[in-house]
Amino acid sequence: MGLRCSQTVPAVVLIVVAVVGILLLVLPAKEMALPPENMYGIVLDAGSSHTSMYIYKWPADKQNNTGIVTQLKECHVEGGGISSYADNPSGAAKSLEKCLEQALTYIPKFRHHQTPLCLGATAGMRLLSITNASKSQRVMKEVENKLQSYPFKFKESIILSGQAEGVFGWVTVNYLLENFVKYGFVGHWMNPGRETIGALDLGGASTQITFETSEKVENESNTMELKLFGNTYRLYTQSFLCYGQDQYLRKLLAHLIKDNYPKSTVLHPCYPKQFNESVILGKDVFDSPCTVDSKPDKIDLERNVNVVGTGDYQKCLETVKKMFSFESCKYSKCSFNGVFQPSLRGRFMAGGASVGWALGYMLNLTNLVPAENPVVMKALPIGPWKGILFLSIILIFFALGYLLFVYRKTQANEGMV
Repeated sequence: MGLRCSQTVPAVVLIVVAVVGILLLVLPAKEMALPPENMYGIVLDAGSSHTSMYIYKWPADKQNNTGIVTQLKECHVEGGGISSYADNPSGAAKSLEKCLEQALTYIPKFRHHQTPLCLGATAGMRLLSITNASKSQRVMKEVENKLQSYPFKFKESIILSGQAEGVFGWVTVNYLLENFVKYGFVGHWMNPGRETIGALDLGGASTQITFETSEKVENESNTMELKLFGNTYRLYTQSFLCYGQDQYLRKLLAHLIKDNYPKSTVLHPCYPKQFNESVILGKDVFDSPCTVDSKPDKIDLERNVNVVGTGDYQKCLETVKKMFSFESCKYSKCSFNGVFQPSLRGRFMAGGASVGWALGYMLNLTNLVPAENPVVMKALPIGPWKGILFLSIILIFFALGYLLFVYRKTQANEGMV
């Protein structure tokens, strides 16, 4: 019995293996691409009032050299913007630690050394660099040293120009509206062939306008070209420093104080009635490069002034108009304050959504990150694979049946003996 079984089992196993092997050799294998691995990037948006960290991801194969970027994680840094650490530069760097530690967790460790890490400071640091360049440089250096201490691929820590902030905000808007690329019903990414829209971004210290133009841009500092998803975009962009919401309100108050100085009460037509607030002339009003032009001579910056709202719409409108100059223009056309601007075209997106520059910056940066080829493996088409599986199961049952038959026959022969 033992000898018979030892002869039978290997024979059956060899039959199964041989048949499956022959079929695998004969049937054609199909090349199948595995889903691409994700790449990652980190952008810190160091704004005038706070800093936010964004972690992005995109499939490593990209589309026409640009990544299909999505946001993975957002982290808000505790405390004020890095410009508020002018007298404590190391504090600016330390404030980023909690969010950077989160990045170490959310990004796979094997991707850390390939993950670009960037910080862009905006209008708050632009103003600090005007008022005290050395303090600004110390803050940026401390921040840079902190970023370089992490295992990511440090790219840059810079004060973004207003134009760059406007352009990357424009990219964000049009990407989210699927004006660059769209996942089509045919199952792959495609150019939707849509017109781009302009972007208006009202920040705390500055405001930006950006739109695509075919006109000659008479001031070269107002133009920028970007290549995204295989297409080139020629843009007009302008940033108005001191015309963000916070700084403009300070400018407006400084203008009213100058007209009423040295009165201890200032009537503010743009504030509602019953509004009454005490402000310190230095800290709350004139301690900004945006209000220098309105500072009265021999002013006592430690003095308090009461600001009383009158809710006078017409007076408010007249006062605001005085803050804009439409007279002087050395170009063929201007917006205000002598700034060149070509003719407006198309639609614009403004004031009801928080759409920052960080996503647009990351999209542009993916052009510089090498793509990875998809992993290709040999695989059988599903039909033949099912056939082989079915045949293998039949052979297994046949082998088991055959073994049972041999066993019973052996038992019967032993009974007869």
